[in-house]
Amino acid sequence: METSIINLKDVSYVRKGVTLLNQINWHVKKHEHWAILGLNGAGKSLLLKLITADIWPSTGSINILNYEFGKANIPELKQRIGVVSSYLNDRLYQSEVTENIVLSGKFASIGIYQKTTPADFEAAKALIRFLNAEHLIGKSYRTLSQGERQIILIARALMAEPEILILDEPANALDLFARERLLNQISKISKLPDGPTLLYVTHHTEEIIDDFNKMLLIRDGEIIHQGNRETIITEEVLTNFYQDPVEIIPIIDHRFAIYPKNTQKKSDKN
Repeated sequence: METSIINLKDVSYVRKGVTLLNQINWHVKKHEHWAILGLNGAGKSLLLKLITADIWPSTGSINILNYEFGKANIPELKQRIGVVSSYLNDRLYQSEVTENIVLSGKFASIGIYQKTTPADFEAAKALIRFLNAEHLIGKSYRTLSQGERQIILIARALMAEPEILILDEPANALDLFARERLLNQISKISKLPDGPTLLYVTHHTEEIIDDFNKMLLIRDGEIIHQGNRETIITEEVLTNFYQDPVEIIPIIDHRFAIYPKNTQKKSDKN
């Protein structure tokens, strides 16, 4: 039986006397790709911070990639997890060319201070090409559009050959064309035979491509539902999750959008 690469058992996180995550139990196996869905403030970001050991649980146990929190070498663990998040945009050196930005991911550093080889730079360029962005090679990061930056950040995260790749609302602020290009590249990554397990965090259901075979729904710091995609995408489950009636609208490529369901027709009064 395949063991879990993410194992959270009875995990709670309390800050200043307030329980922000409550009794989280979640197990992820290799090659499962999870979409994590929740409204703003639901606890999605805190859940990610637990996985990457940026915060520590108040109670419960965490084991990531066989690294048991409290006993493991956390800096070593962090090198095996890739993260794509908008907070990196402001930290990266804007004048750097794209291949340097990508190469820095090998060292998990802002800028490159380690010894590098021509093979390292070629590997960075190969990742950019893999993501269909060869035209960005040689361009400075500051000149890129938001969508192009997200592609480069994904290439940067892949540079260290992570076993888990966290995509934290990567389509936020993208126009619909840039979003679709980004989702196409994420789909490509999900199909790599030796690729990372993907965790895609969003509050927009229309971004959840068919490659994400598992879903987790989090609300007010608690997991409300989790499991196979087909068991989650039902009006009953999603109405329970959102605590209001919803309607599921199928869109392209087995994706879906969710809208509030009008339970009562209102007519104008004369």
